[in-house]
Amino acid sequence: MRFKTAIVAVLTAAGILLATAQSACGAEKLISVGTGAITGVYYPLGGAICRLVNAGRRDHDHRCMVESTGGSVYNINAVMSGELDLGFAQSDAQYTALRGMGPFKNKPQSRLRALFSVYPELFTVVARQDANIKSIADLKGKRVNIGNPGSATRATTELVLNAYGIKPQELKLAAEIKSAELASALCENRIDAFAVIVGHPNANIQEATNACASNIAAVAGPAIDQMIKDHPFFGKESTPGRMYKGTDQARATFGVFATVVASEDLPEQTVYVTTKAVFDNFEELKLLHPALANITKESMLVGNTVPFHTGAMRYFKERGLMK
Repeated sequence: MRFKTAIVAVLTAAGILLATAQSACGAEKLISVGTGAITGVYYPLGGAICRLVNAGRRDHDHRCMVESTGGSVYNINAVMSGELDLGFAQSDAQYTALRGMGPFKNKPQSRLRALFSVYPELFTVVARQDANIKSIADLKGKRVNIGNPGSATRATTELVLNAYGIKPQELKLAAEIKSAELASALCENRIDAFAVIVGHPNANIQEATNACASNIAAVAGPAIDQMIKDHPFFGKESTPGRMYKGTDQARATFGVFATVVASEDLPEQTVYVTTKAVFDNFEELKLLHPALANITKESMLVGNTVPFHTGAMRYFKERGLMK
């Protein structure tokens, strides 16, 4: 009888330990990160952030996973609905979301919050040389890829065309080709030009300019100057010369910042853990992509157009990056 009682006691204790272990595992918080197309910078950058978070999962009980998505506008909507925890978004998408403008018309996202910015992204138009596209005005009557629905590239391209008084129906073709297919579409003469908002160098642009005679068009002039004046999240920039075949001189354009956002409702500790993983491993992060080569910890706090999340502010204040 005592033997049976001992066995029951041992099994009960084992059951308690197992239940405790299962409970501990169940308490691990999953962080989902929305990025962009697999061929872009957001996706591998999201993967890098997740690797940094996951490296310390035993210490903070958070596990991170990355998802390929439609881009900035999609990510903000998904973050605010709770479908995603974090998302990459351009600073202009932050701005319009907070104020209920553009793709978020009449739906202001007042609880949208920033973790940090990452690197500048430039509005870039790549065109076939035989299409004779030197500026935005030359896009009228041409076959142009204007970006995927739900992407910040689409929203910004429409803004640029509107600044020049070009309506979508005045394009010979307003294409919606996926990022991974842009180079082949250009070089197979299915489109005359495509617009993207990217950090440089960019793989899609390299593929296109190496595969067929193409070049980067200038995005400048009074119409662009006025657009930048009307939209404070834009800033004048230039794409580097000699970075891509066919474009020897720098090309004037404008840019925004790539940022990481969350809902105010996301727990402070989750945001703190993510921010800490990124900034505590800053030098490792910079090695991920040439677009990150010149960023600094301080530069990652500029360019955001929504308030910071309390979890991010907690880390920045601890490290003296914010008062």
